[in-house]
Amino acid sequence: MSRSTAADQTGPPDLAELLRRCGRGDEQAFATLYDAMAARVFGLAKRVVRDPAQAEEVTQEAFLDIWRSSGRFDESQGHAVSWMLTVVHRKAVDRVRSAEASTRRDTTYHHENHATEHDSTAEAATASLEAHRVRQALAGLTQAQREALDLAYFKGYTHSEVATMLDLPLGTAKTRIRDGLIRLRDHLGVGQ
Repeated sequence: MSRSTAADQTGPPDLAELLRRCGRGDEQAFATLYDAMAARVFGLAKRVVRDPAQAEEVTQEAFLDIWRSSGRFDESQGHAVSWMLTVVHRKAVDRVRSAEASTRRDTTYHHENHATEHDSTAEAATASLEAHRVRQALAGLTQAQREALDLAYFKGYTHSEVATMLDLPLGTAKTRIRDGLIRLRDHLGVGQ
C-alpha cells in the first residue's frame, strides 16, 4: 500500500509529513497543518498567557515560527505535535515574561517618579521643635525687647504704634526691636 499525501487522507493528517512539506515551502501543507493544530495551539497559548487576545497573537507568532523552522523538524527527535507545542509554549512564556518585565518597569518608574505623600506628623514635629527654639530665644531677651518684638512682629503693629503703646520715643522703640532681632538671630544661628 502506498503512502498517501495529507490532502488525500480521510483520517487525521500525518503531521510529520506536513511539517516536512512545509519545510519545502508547500503552502497547502501549511494550511492543512494549521487547520489540524490551530485549536490545540490556541488552547495551550491561552492556558499560559490567560488572555484570549494575547493568546491569539501568540498563536499567530507560533505558526509563523513553525512555518519558518519546519525544515529543522526531525521526527527522530520527537513527535510533530510535541515539537509544535514546544514552539507555542516558548512563545507564550516569552510573552508572559515580557508582560511581567513591562509591569516591573512601569511599577519601578511609578515608585521612582511618584511624589512622596505629605508627612504632616513630621512637619508638625519640626514646627514644634522650631517653636521651642524660638521660645527659648525669646526667653533670652530683655523684657523691653520682648515686649517691643511681640507688638511689632506677633501682633502686627508699626514701629510708630509700638512707640506710642510703650510710651517711648520712636527711635528707642526701633532700637529695642532691632536689638531684639539681632539677639534672636544670634541665638537661633540664622545666617551662620
